[in-house]
Amino acid sequence: MKLLQEKLSKYDVPQKAKAAGIYPYFRVIESDQDTEVIINGKKVLMFGSNAYLGLTNHPKIKEAAIQAIKKYGTGCAGSRFLNGTLDLHIELEKRLAEFVGKEDAIVYSTGFQVNLGVVSCVTGREDYILWDELDHASIIEGHRLSFSQKMKFKHNDMASLEAQLAKCDPDKVKFIVVDGVFSMEGDVANLPEIVRLAKKYNANIMVDEAHGLGVFGCQGRGVCDHFGVAKDVDLIMGTFSKSLASIGGFIASDESVINFLRHNSRSYIFSASNTPAATAAALAALDIMISEPERMENLWKLTNYAIEGFKNMGCEVGHTSSPIIPLFVRDNDKTFMLTRDLFNEGIFVNPVIAPAVAPQDTLIRFSLMATHTKAQLDYAFEKIEKCFKNLNII
Repeated sequence: MKLLQEKLSKYDVPQKAKAAGIYPYFRVIESDQDTEVIINGKKVLMFGSNAYLGLTNHPKIKEAAIQAIKKYGTGCAGSRFLNGTLDLHIELEKRLAEFVGKEDAIVYSTGFQVNLGVVSCVTGREDYILWDELDHASIIEGHRLSFSQKMKFKHNDMASLEAQLAKCDPDKVKFIVVDGVFSMEGDVANLPEIVRLAKKYNANIMVDEAHGLGVFGCQGRGVCDHFGVAKDVDLIMGTFSKSLASIGGFIASDESVINFLRHNSRSYIFSASNTPAATAAALAALDIMISEPERMENLWKLTNYAIEGFKNMGCEVGHTSSPIIPLFVRDNDKTFMLTRDLFNEGIFVNPVIAPAVAPQDTLIRFSLMATHTKAQLDYAFEKIEKCFKNLNII
């Protein structure tokens, strides 16, 4: 056996979980992404999706994707930088920039590539990147590639952020990067205070709105709009794989920033561009998000109902204030067992364990779509209470 294979063959954590009957990943879905899905021929309620507005099956979005394929084909066969720019890409970028209140925007093939390509290249060796310890993995990978000085601050702890800002050279760029909504625990960044500190220390701010778009703000513009600080946030990032029912991501900012990124962001320049279908789907979803505000209204009714229901049940839900509801288990093995038991009861949820969170913070991630019903939630409450009690969690 070669040395690489010998080294990697020692990794057997998945095999052990499978042998114990608690492996929870790569469950194969045989249907569309809806409030109910089919896995192994069995219907289960989906409470693990990021499709917050429930748009993945919207007929207008499907038709937009079909028509784009008919006109442009299935792919662009190159990067945006060279031969892969369509008029659809330009239209979507203009619409997104206007939507979040910025001068310009560019679209990447995935949301991960946005954070990777932006955070890694906008600052220099003598500059600083300040990041929340619970930022998404794509932000972490981005600053790992940067030559700048990295300064981590405690999660949503503004005293910790200020202490780090105070250490920075006042004449160098200080780049604060945070999630708007933190994807595992569902809590929201303290953007008003971050903006205040940024002004005090002459820092710049980038906000990842992956889980904020379609959920917060006027017509779903996100957490920056929700707090009224969009003008004070220098770069606003978002994805299409959540509320916009597609795949891809974008960054919006001043023209000078976007011009720099167009010619320096490696994950943008050296990646094939978004497919015509994905681009058209995101455009159509943006239209529907704006024209059907009742979807977001219903999402929040369900969210408030669910949070209250879990609290009454005795579940620990942390500081969530979004459709992402963490149900803390605080034990790796029990989190896996709970995921298995709930699936057997017809409930699909996502386990979050170390190293994604600290071992003492393991949880079940329960997420909502605007198209869920209260009857589906009530059924989930019943099964979750049963399974949690069986494992002595509540």
